[in-house]
Amino acid sequence: MTSRRNVLKTLALGSAATLFSPHVLLAATRPQKERLGVALVGLGYYSTDLLAPALQQTKHCYLAGIVTGTPAKAEAWKKKYNIPEKNIYNYQTFDKLANNPDIDVVYVVLPPSMHHEYAVRAANAGKHVWCEKPMAMTAKECLEMIDACRKNNRTLAIGYRLQHEPNTQEYMRIVNEQLLGKVQHLSCGAGYRENRTNHWKQKKEMGGGALYDMGVYSIQGARLGTGMEPIAVVSAKTSTTRPEIYKNGLDETTQAKLEFPGGVMADIETSFGKNINYLNITCEKGEINMQPYQSYAGVRGSSPLGEIHHPYQVPWQQAKQMDDDALAIMQKKPMLVPGEEGLRDIRIVEAIYKAAGTGKRVQL
Repeated sequence: MTSRRNVLKTLALGSAATLFSPHVLLAATRPQKERLGVALVGLGYYSTDLLAPALQQTKHCYLAGIVTGTPAKAEAWKKKYNIPEKNIYNYQTFDKLANNPDIDVVYVVLPPSMHHEYAVRAANAGKHVWCEKPMAMTAKECLEMIDACRKNNRTLAIGYRLQHEPNTQEYMRIVNEQLLGKVQHLSCGAGYRENRTNHWKQKKEMGGGALYDMGVYSIQGARLGTGMEPIAVVSAKTSTTRPEIYKNGLDETTQAKLEFPGGVMADIETSFGKNINYLNITCEKGEINMQPYQSYAGVRGSSPLGEIHHPYQVPWQQAKQMDDDALAIMQKKPMLVPGEEGLRDIRIVEAIYKAAGTGKRVQL
């Protein structure tokens, strides 16, 4: 009884600590917002060309602030999007976000090696966190990001735009409802010809390599396209045709065979050396063929049940993703793509690299 009493007391104290933490108390005193303020961290291509324009189209969130280490970018964005000076931060002043009620969400759009640090710091500042893929460099970092958000009573979503996308949701529905019977085999490829030579994508320590970047699309395609989680990496191989660019074992191309329950196999490929963009799902009663399956627009496919084609324009996917996530926060509903989803993929990435390095099957 004493032990049980102590456990209950500890749980009660822990709950009280969360309930009465400064972030939770402060949030409880504020009126419900009609739209959430989003701060973009990192103003590279994806923020500049896709997220910022998308935030001009969103209904449930808006561009409230930015974090950048480049003063010229800060000034340009300030003028273009009429961002108040008080909502502009650099990496040294980042933690002061905690005192800014205009900003509800911090969207981490940095090289993968920086995701963990800034997601944890954002959560500790009392902000909800959206993080681009790949979630982090290791499964351990992913878990720490999830824990930081949980401890601060903040939500965490990973930027898998395709899970919000109607064509993707349609092939998932066909698979999950077994409208063509059970899945028997899957093949998936995601890649493009990356001609930059000194980007973070060519730097191992920053999260470079095809598998971390485009490879998570192939992994997602295999997982969503089978409706199951893999139980093993049967085999894997990394290679490069440009060793002067992809150095020290960094993969320009990675191929892997994943095993799913029931003996279902998925052959996946990802590359920075060639353009590939397909998902083929062989079911008992026919095939689902998606091509392209992971573009910013034009995603479409076919099956014996008919065409899969819901058209839209860039940057609709990004606007839909952010609106969905903002609405989930405001309605206190689960995120469609929580941190645990990113964690699953990084565990598979680690297993693929291990299989490629050892030449052996790796159990998941």
